[in-house]
Amino acid sequence: MKFLETMIKKAQADKKTIVLPETEDMRTLQAAHDILKREIADLVLIGDKAQIERDAAGLDLSKAKIVEIDKFADMEAYAVKLFELRQHKGMTLEKARETLKNKMYFGIMMVKMGDADGMVAGAIHSTGETLLPALQIISTAPGVKKVSAFFIMCVPNCEYGSNGTFAFGDSGLIENPDADVLSEIAISTAKSFKTLIGEEPRVAMLSYSTYKSAKSELTEKVIEATRLAKEKAPDLVIDGEMQVDAAIVSAVAAKKAPGSPLNGNANVLIFPDLNAGNIGYKLVERLAKAEAYGPLLSGIAKPVNDLSRGCSAEDIVGVVAITSVQAQLSE
Repeated sequence: MKFLETMIKKAQADKKTIVLPETEDMRTLQAAHDILKREIADLVLIGDKAQIERDAAGLDLSKAKIVEIDKFADMEAYAVKLFELRQHKGMTLEKARETLKNKMYFGIMMVKMGDADGMVAGAIHSTGETLLPALQIISTAPGVKKVSAFFIMCVPNCEYGSNGTFAFGDSGLIENPDADVLSEIAISTAKSFKTLIGEEPRVAMLSYSTYKSAKSELTEKVIEATRLAKEKAPDLVIDGEMQVDAAIVSAVAAKKAPGSPLNGNANVLIFPDLNAGNIGYKLVERLAKAEAYGPLLSGIAKPVNDLSRGCSAEDIVGVVAITSVQAQLSE
């Protein structure tokens, strides 16, 4: 069964409430119609009710809860909570009230306050605009030092990874992690892969070098990150530093990395920085015609996920299903 079909079935089995704040976008409204029709999730739509109903003419959004910020009964409680969370950063109560007029912040506060289980946005907002409120308001999951972002990549007709499915991290958030943060990204992405795919993660710490075939500050970072990840998560199957062909092709691994526990069968690829991660996922998406789901946040207490601004309505449906499954497992 394809990855997305699996996510939808899991979401349908235990419906969660997901916030969609970008109701001025027709793709969001079409996705909401499809999600409700297929009973993938319960939805909260943020925006002017009359405008949403006009824009959604011909769509059935009757089962969605529409929240108008300026009429929201619990706004003061939200403002007080936001003030308490951010006062160490200079937040005042008045500023909190003003901040919550922003639908992205308001949606995140719905998740924080328990009025929703997760949020999906990014169709008309940048990754920074989508994820910054989440990082400011929602805490990290227990035992996690740093929130990172990953993509689930599903490559058609592919013999590598887990039947063509991989997790790529960090491909969306942390620009230049040091060795300690890179080790955290590896562990967190591996856990997310296990959660969503249901298979044991096999983690490759990627570099332009395999087993010290080159030596530089860049390769040493990956070597140290691999050491730290093994120390922190001794049961995790992980190896590095290694080039991507040695990570995913058994014949190449036999030559370049003999004795590697991965044996060329990695399904979680950890990139040394955001340049590599972002370039890598986009190349695979375009050249291999892969399905790319993300950036999905890993290590956050409650799920908030980003969309590409070039996404389709069906992409939104898929990310809502993934977010619902993450919410099931974060309880």
